[in-house]
Amino acid sequence: MSRICIIRGTIPHKGRRIHRSGLAKKKGGIGRHVTKTVNRTVYPNLQEKRIWVPELGQFVKMKISAKALRTINKNGAYNTLKKVGLL
Repeated sequence: MSRICIIRGTIPHKGRRIHRSGLAKKKGGIGRHVTKTVNRTVYPNLQEKRIWVPELGQFVKMKISAKALRTINKNGAYNTLKKVGLL
């Protein structure tokens, strides 16, 4: 299954993680040095939820991010889904 939020369109992003070696200066060393960078993927916080839509009188099952769930709580399920174009 795809890791995309259907409300906000949030997708996985590519990033890098920095590997460092050495002892920190405040611990008596000569400082931390970058030895390499490693590619990594940052995934959105997706949840599969059943949202009750009172205007339709039924549940709607969708895969949404945690931030989209807050948007639904703030603006209401029907208004949010209508704005996105799912209704």
